[in-house]
Amino acid sequence: MHLSTVETVLEYEVKAPTHFCFSLEAAHWPTQNILSERLAVSSGVAVHSFTDPGSGNRFFRFDASPGPLLVNYAAQVEVYSEHVDEHLAETPVSEVPDEIFHYLMPTRFCESDVMGPVAQELFGALAPGISRVRTIVNWIHDNIKYEPGSSDSTTTAYEVFQQRAGVCRDFAHLGITLCRALNIPARLVVGYVWFDEPPQDFHAIFEAWIDGRWVLFDPTGMAPVDRLVRIGTGRDAKDVAFSTFFGAVEMTRKEITVLEHDPRGRVPSGKPSVELAAAGA
Repeated sequence: MHLSTVETVLEYEVKAPTHFCFSLEAAHWPTQNILSERLAVSSGVAVHSFTDPGSGNRFFRFDASPGPLLVNYAAQVEVYSEHVDEHLAETPVSEVPDEIFHYLMPTRFCESDVMGPVAQELFGALAPGISRVRTIVNWIHDNIKYEPGSSDSTTTAYEVFQQRAGVCRDFAHLGITLCRALNIPARLVVGYVWFDEPPQDFHAIFEAWIDGRWVLFDPTGMAPVDRLVRIGTGRDAKDVAFSTFFGAVEMTRKEITVLEHDPRGRVPSGKPSVELAAAGA
């Protein structure tokens, strides 16, 4: 079990009346337990919260008038490690459950239909199973350069494959795409995790459906997957954007803090603790 305190501070200058939708809150998920959390939005804003019944992702929405806007979320979360059998077999398409089936399909950022020939050439001859997915992950890590600024919000997996550079969401999109092209269901996972080198930020990884269960993978190799505080799960990045707005807005501040604690609750030396209200308060 790993204990983390996470916090997001977002500030905007709203230029015109705008509707916002955020996905910042830790998910209610079997492998994590929210001990406490706090959400604060600028005074005078009426916030509506909901959980998507299909994905389990949590969202909050509101209308904002012109002027400065502050959004602050913090939580303390226990994350539990899951044992992964390295002999897991791939699930035949005919046996993929109905609720998982759509994770086989190409999506806007994951053009598995376009990349089918590439996936077959690189990985088609390998023995099916978790080892083939790990080979895909290792190939991405070794052949795609982690380069901030090399992609934007519209960059697709195929474009990342061509330009050989991207950031964490691009690495995850490429992993998802190659898996789907080999008939392995896969999906995007975003969350909070501690990086050895600042600045801290949201992190994207992916998980593949193998032998009747989801298994997490991080092609960037930047952080242990069993320490990620999950925020959202989706087909690709458009399902799990941390902020979506309809109006004229300028972001003026984005600050992510992730603190890891030992099991006794001690905060790492030199790092401040974040005081939180009890979950649901």
